[in-house]
Amino acid sequence: MSEKRHIEIFSAGCPVCRETIDRVNQLACSSCEISVLDMNDSENAARAQSLGVRSVPAVAVNGELVACCRDRGVDEASLKAAGIGQPLG
Repeated sequence: MSEKRHIEIFSAGCPVCRETIDRVNQLACSSCEISVLDMNDSENAARAQSLGVRSVPAVAVNGELVACCRDRGVDEASLKAAGIGQPLG
């Protein structure tokens, strides 16, 4: 079988991203083809945006974000709920 599972790891090069890269590499098998995409590259950032990546690290398999990487990232409602923009006292 010549089919491969295409895994994309979106990384900013931080320690948490490197840990994710290591974890994916440890879990990978001969059916896995891994690409690490540097988010500082505009083409990679555009690819991430097209997949809905909102924070890094993020992992996509065959062009679909893995469940743990969906619906994350900064959003205005969460910022406001944490008190940002609201005077103290």
